[in-house]
Amino acid sequence: MTLLDQTPMTPSAAAPRGDSRLFAAGGPSFASHLERFGPLPGLTNAAALLDELQAAGLTGRGGASFPTWRKMASARLSTTPEQRSAAVVIGNGAEGEPLSSKDAVLLQRAPHLVIDGLLLAARTVSARDVYLYAAASQLAYVARAISERKDARSIVLREAPDTFVSGEASAVVNSIEHGRAIPRDHGEPLSVSGMHRRPTLVQNVETLADVALVARFGAGWYRTTGTADEPGTRLVSICGDVPRAGVIEVAGGTPVDAILSRAGVDLSTVRAVLVGGYHGTWLPASALRTPLSRRELEPFGASTGAGILMVLARGRCAITVAAGIADYLGTQSARQCGPCVNGLPAMARVLSSVAAMNRDPGLVDEVKRLAGLVTGRGSCHHPDGTARFVLSTLSVFENDVRAHHNGHCEETGS
Repeated sequence: MTLLDQTPMTPSAAAPRGDSRLFAAGGPSFASHLERFGPLPGLTNAAALLDELQAAGLTGRGGASFPTWRKMASARLSTTPEQRSAAVVIGNGAEGEPLSSKDAVLLQRAPHLVIDGLLLAARTVSARDVYLYAAASQLAYVARAISERKDARSIVLREAPDTFVSGEASAVVNSIEHGRAIPRDHGEPLSVSGMHRRPTLVQNVETLADVALVARFGAGWYRTTGTADEPGTRLVSICGDVPRAGVIEVAGGTPVDAILSRAGVDLSTVRAVLVGGYHGTWLPASALRTPLSRRELEPFGASTGAGILMVLARGRCAITVAAGIADYLGTQSARQCGPCVNGLPAMARVLSSVAAMNRDPGLVDEVKRLAGLVTGRGSCHHPDGTARFVLSTLSVFENDVRAHHNGHCEETGS
């Protein structure tokens, strides 16, 4: 591979084996990072790096699963020769999603891989301005890491507010540019007209860490774990009714039940799993053997998303849990369009009535009507994700809904 100038790798900088990649350094210090991975490769051919990322099949880990090479290429191609150094690159470590903790853990345990990926991305698109955007508690770890190395002093840290929509790409740009973390209407893509109308690449921090690994060890190595459809590894946040919430690194395409077992979850206690977080969909216990793969999850209306598995235990009222989540989502909008301001709170109120065992026969139809009204009509995808979650609840827990209409909850016995 002639993609990068590399210092010859010592045995300690050999490519990681198995599923433990992102945390292979064993500690957050620059010394540990260098000992395990070696120095940051010097980029000599940006196009070759894009080719390598394409061959690796790396997709974004922030939720959308968009091909990483294509996103970077779009920002690069949008920068004309006259605009060289005009582009902006932003590492996005904001986790507005309450169920996700993977980016926070990554920034604490492996900040230098993220920094490496951010610097490589900046060089690839010829960016002048480079930012890392994350919660204040995580920026302290990044600041310490930056202080250990001279090549990262140009990275500017920006605090992400603790709101659900703060990590949406256009909200990230708005927050850095104007101090307001709210999504903006999508006209031209950010890669063409983002921050200050300049080509802007917003990339999730886990994705950037993987970029750093692919740049060092190549696409062939990257594909030695995972599946053809889901190569490499990914971080998964395990939460909900579990012995201990946490983050684990797994091979792409690992079945959901195997991931939960690895996290110490007794599968016999699992009633369902919410895949993808509050904008995700439910996977019933009967389907837990489904691989965490976009293709395999598609029949359930689910996706890998940001790698979140929230366990719902037997004996828990799914409708009550879902109503609480819908109510939260109704409060977390940017309050700049009708579907969020009016539709989401209305949908949450009706679902709460179902949870409260209101026997009005029109409640379910009203939830579905409201879900249809908000979908595709917001300034961002927050209404769509909320509607998807609510409709999944009505579908997967149809028997619960019916029982609530009859005045009782079979799962809790109330």
